[in-house]
Amino acid sequence: MIYGIIIILVLLIPLLSIVLDSQVGRALAARLEPSDRLPDPESVLERMRSLEEEAERLRVEVERLKEESRFLHRLLAERPSGEEAAPPGDDPG
Repeated sequence: MIYGIIIILVLLIPLLSIVLDSQVGRALAARLEPSDRLPDPESVLERMRSLEEEAERLRVEVERLKEESRFLHRLLAERPSGEEAAPPGDDPG
């Protein structure tokens, strides 16, 4: 039992060193290190403008979808209840 644990630990040491020395390990280490540099104010402003434009585009799209939904609900509410819609492509005659 104890020999199994020792063998696993012995095998994990080289595996851990390979992972930590890889690009993934370096990227993780870079994320964990505190960053002393501040982002460029111009890039922050550009990103904010981009996000504001995207938010506006999404607002317009949501409003359009709301209007379409209202229109479809109105159509369904005004349809006579006894009238059954034919499936697309069926010829009534």
